[in-house]
Amino acid sequence: MIYLDYNATTTLCDDAREAMLPYLERHFGNPSSVHAAGRETRVAVDDARDKLAAILRAKPHELIFTSGGTESNNLAVLGLARCRSSKKHLISCRTEHHAVFNAIEHLEKREGFAVTWLNVSQDGIVDLGQLADSIRDDTALVSIMAANNETGVIQPLPEISEICRTKGVLLHSDMVQSFGKIDVNLSLVDAASFAAHKFYGPKGAGLLFLRSGLSIQPIMFGGAHENQRRPGTENVAAIAGMAAAAEFVTATQQVEQDRQLHLRKDLWKQIARSFPAAEQNGDTAERLANTLNVSFSGFDSETMLMALDLAGVCASSGSACMVGSVVASHVLLAMGLPMERASSAIRFSLGKGTTVQEIDEAASAIARIVERLSTLKEKSGAYAAA
Repeated sequence: MIYLDYNATTTLCDDAREAMLPYLERHFGNPSSVHAAGRETRVAVDDARDKLAAILRAKPHELIFTSGGTESNNLAVLGLARCRSSKKHLISCRTEHHAVFNAIEHLEKREGFAVTWLNVSQDGIVDLGQLADSIRDDTALVSIMAANNETGVIQPLPEISEICRTKGVLLHSDMVQSFGKIDVNLSLVDAASFAAHKFYGPKGAGLLFLRSGLSIQPIMFGGAHENQRRPGTENVAAIAGMAAAAEFVTATQQVEQDRQLHLRKDLWKQIARSFPAAEQNGDTAERLANTLNVSFSGFDSETMLMALDLAGVCASSGSACMVGSVVASHVLLAMGLPMERASSAIRFSLGKGTTVQEIDEAASAIARIVERLSTLKEKSGAYAAA
């Protein structure tokens, strides 16, 4: 199997696994308990928070542990907006992950918020002029992701931050896909979301950065965990694993991203050679080194993905969160791409385990698939004409 879907999830690194094992076995206490067993696990949670704070250059109390990127995004959007309910205007763009997109739509449709959806260029870059013009006196929050999960396109966060700071508006950024791939600068934002399984940590662990002094309304009811901001017993093993994975991925970030960029370029060259009609999406914008989004015009995404799977290549047509559906990407459509191009797109995303041999084998498989599908298409056309 050749795994080229690292933007969907990553393998669990050895460091994370080793960090988790003690809390899956002998250290099982509830970190909220006052007895010795509870104190043991409380120390693990506190140590993980300190490690993550050091990596992110944040204060430990600014970090809220969650169950993953979706919860972090929901807590940021819903929690910050509802906490400022006297301001009923939100700003985002239609290329956001559904964890942000759907949360904002909920506030718009069910809770009386007005929403400005920003336009993006054909490469997926947000319209900065429209952002500046859209901020109003009653704007509660701007939410724009750092890097897109489908195309890898990196948004100009410094410029976005400057606009929001000048206008006195809070800025949240979904950094789930960008952490461990590009440098994180939390001084640019008021809130940011992360998910462990995107950087070689366990599923079921996430993080929300919330700047000191900001209040947020919990979106769940329960105990006073996480300084009364997120109730629920902490997932100690997963939290320990997340901290270890963060140390692991940041230790070799630049070297690894340079390597993946070389592999991505090589994959594209081989695809373009075997299928000249292929088109990269978002290719003239700055992108994550590991992400290649390609439209195979004339072939729908579902057919391509099934053929790739049979050939032993794991890829996707977009977000892995749209379970059981292969539809035209809302991201590519928002970028103004024609339906045919959007519905024929495949995302290849590389990771630490990707090798030169795998890239060559995947490219060969793609060439065979395209040739076979082209032949079938020609035959079906000939039969139809007859």
